[in-house]
Amino acid sequence: MMGRIEPIVMPKWGLAMTEGTVVGWEAGEGDRVDQGQDILEIETTKITNVFEAPAGGTLRRQVVHEGDTVPVGALLGVLADDEVSDEEIDSFVSGFVVEADDGEAAGEGAPEPRKAEAGGRTLRYLEMGAGEGTPVLLVHGFGADLNAWMFVQPTLAEGRRTVALDLPGHGGSQKDVGAGTPESMADTLSAFMDEVGLERAHVVAHSLGGAVALALASAKPDRVSGLTLIAPAGLGDEINHEFITGFIEAGRRKEMKPVLGLLVADPSLVSRDMIEDVLKAKRIDGAEEALRTVAAANFAGGRQAVLLRDALAGLSCPVEIAWGEADRILPASHAEGLPEAVRVRRMADVGHMPHMEAAGEVTRLILAGLE
Repeated sequence: MMGRIEPIVMPKWGLAMTEGTVVGWEAGEGDRVDQGQDILEIETTKITNVFEAPAGGTLRRQVVHEGDTVPVGALLGVLADDEVSDEEIDSFVSGFVVEADDGEAAGEGAPEPRKAEAGGRTLRYLEMGAGEGTPVLLVHGFGADLNAWMFVQPTLAEGRRTVALDLPGHGGSQKDVGAGTPESMADTLSAFMDEVGLERAHVVAHSLGGAVALALASAKPDRVSGLTLIAPAGLGDEINHEFITGFIEAGRRKEMKPVLGLLVADPSLVSRDMIEDVLKAKRIDGAEEALRTVAAANFAGGRQAVLLRDALAGLSCPVEIAWGEADRILPASHAEGLPEAVRVRRMADVGHMPHMEAAGEVTRLILAGLE
């Protein structure tokens, strides 16, 4: 571990997060933990997520307990070597100061979404990080927006440029989706890369975004250095039609809650604020029509209209696919029978949102693909 004492602090997951609630600890005081081991669950305004140990060592102190809500940066617990005395732990805890440092924890100076004109459309995007590492472009799925990457983008941004965008018709982007096909959105994506000076990038994409990324890599292979696809569309016929129609039709919280519950293995992870945020986004002028157009172009009749297995087989860039075994939107069986060069990671007890349900594991998978 780094140093004799390692603080565990409340992480900042996403631009809007200012505090989090400890749902429960998965390790007790005195337990030995490894770096990256699930150590506690934290509830945010979006979703409940598992927090991993930042270092290995003995969990010497749980400072915050189940049900406590504390600000970003607050001390949650202490990891330390066994030879560190209890008095030293007490002194560390009593002297710990929540860092406001660059003001990011207070929402000041944090990266803010921007707008770009690309392919005749205005697109919203969020850029984080800089450095010599391979740039990463993050593409969300149907009905989502750039906030889908709130758990993984900050870590990916350490040492490299990362750009997450709202696809046409989604989030803060223009609601004109054109044909709404993966190919048409890939054209817009390429124009967006031109506009923001992203000549070539490793593309990380989820669900419908995966089909868009495949279409981009197939049409313009010089723009894509590699792909990490998370439960991508376009690799099989089946899709959960109940989810697609339910997401479009739901206008009230009690209608949307069971629909969003289909996205994750454990529906209790879906928070009230997450539901409200989705409903708020759908109420923007043109949003519902955009969703209907995209759904008609890609999922008409409850089947996927575009199959990209041949496109995948023709790619020369490295491709890795992650899929939750408990996915109830696109079955994990779509990851079977792919070209040998495609690495597939199937994740137990994870649904359609591995980048939110198992963010640490997905982040490590992406980083490994960037090496």
